[in-house]
Amino acid sequence: MSARHPIISVTGSSGAGTTSVRNTFEQIFRREDVSAVYIEGDGFHAFDRETMRAMMAREPTLSHFAPRANLLPELEEVFRSYGESGTGRTRHYAHDAHDAARYGTPEGTFSAWEDFPPGSDLLFYEGLHGCVVDSSVDIARYPDLKIGVVPVINLEWIQKLHRDRSFRGYSTEAVTDVILRRMPDYVQTICPQFSWTDINFQRVPTVDTSNPFIARWIPTADESMVVIRFKSPKGIDFSYLVSMIHDSFMSRANSIVIPGGKLDLAMQLILTPIIMQLVERRRRLA
Repeated sequence: MSARHPIISVTGSSGAGTTSVRNTFEQIFRREDVSAVYIEGDGFHAFDRETMRAMMAREPTLSHFAPRANLLPELEEVFRSYGESGTGRTRHYAHDAHDAARYGTPEGTFSAWEDFPPGSDLLFYEGLHGCVVDSSVDIARYPDLKIGVVPVINLEWIQKLHRDRSFRGYSTEAVTDVILRRMPDYVQTICPQFSWTDINFQRVPTVDTSNPFIARWIPTADESMVVIRFKSPKGIDFSYLVSMIHDSFMSRANSIVIPGGKLDLAMQLILTPIIMQLVERRRRLA
């Protein structure tokens, strides 16, 4: 970890809500005049779309969750480089026509590698592998703030089913096959990362999701609660949070439960002082 060049890592599987969390961070960065550089985890996939499809046809259990389908040593090197000197590089993956036009590369391919601009206050990562620790990499040692975004698994499946059917044109059967393909890597690679995170946000539906494969809609924020778990509750003013977030309560000594519709407020209250502490420390040392 680096006081001069702090790193924030947001880890969660596809459809977990990491994009919404990123939007909240961007609001905080804009409001507090924080200059951030960004890494999107899919920019560190190892293979473009056509190559990945060909490989999955040969390996039925291969998924983007798997370490071997990603450039994890390269991601670790970017974290190390940024922590030491504020430098690094990234690229973008073009999911659709909009991304293709934006990044100047065909759909399903990667843009060219680009160096980070100089003078940033921090690095922000959002993706699948921000806290991986295994025999080849230890990415979790570099971020100064590690966030996990983890809906309960039935809700995560509903979100993926809804997104892939509504926006990507897949059938329920095709999405179910993807979910089954991912399960070994979800258990072995995704879940262990949430033991390394400093704060986890886990959305829990309060409506019946017992068969996610027939759900017609995603439970709304008002039909959900969010469990916020702090790895170390030292310095967290739980009484202040409970007083500021209506209908919230503590479920354990290191956990607070909030209504789903209050997630953005909770994140603003919890994360703003932590971010500013990192930034102010960096600016004092600059």
